[in-house]
Amino acid sequence: MPTGVHIRDARQQLFDAAERVLLRDGASALTSRAVTAEAGVAKGVLHRHFADFDAFLAELVQDRINRMTDQSAALRASAGTGTVTDTLTTALTELFDPVAVAIVGLVIFRDELRARLGRGQGIPVLAEAAAMFAGYLAEERALGRIAADADVDSLALSLIGSGHLLFADRANRPDPVVLGQVVETVLADAVQRRLL
Repeated sequence: MPTGVHIRDARQQLFDAAERVLLRDGASALTSRAVTAEAGVAKGVLHRHFADFDAFLAELVQDRINRMTDQSAALRASAGTGTVTDTLTTALTELFDPVAVAIVGLVIFRDELRARLGRGQGIPVLAEAAAMFAGYLAEERALGRIAADADVDSLALSLIGSGHLLFADRANRPDPVVLGQVVETVLADAVQRRLL
């Protein structure tokens, strides 16, 4: 790309390119050269917008986490509608889209990235997802659709862990019926049977 040519929203263009590389080639292939080549820009463009490649990757992960804010609000707003099992099955399917699964793999793959993200316990993206699910379950508990003594944090972790295992094979999405059965099993002691 010639120098001096303005690139509209270069950061988003680079994020989109990184996601394509991740999906196609995996975390080990994600390099600054691969990202800029995929984006069709000079390597210097990445370094103009980010201090280094790890800073770029940290912002890529943060961008994914920021997208979860809308998902979280929508999930909490859905409390009291439909069945808890159906709502959570749908939420897990939306959460674990192929890009999210690839980003989780990237965070696991790169120790430097985890250190730079500097989060508390857990893996970034998955930890935020667990908080999102716990928030929804707390809303359902307040409505009486989840047992008053239910440990929503533990239920959320169980759902996220189970969901991640089922979605980890990026080539084969889990059968929605199987996913629903897993959600129902995790919630078996917390949700009244008639509401499943």
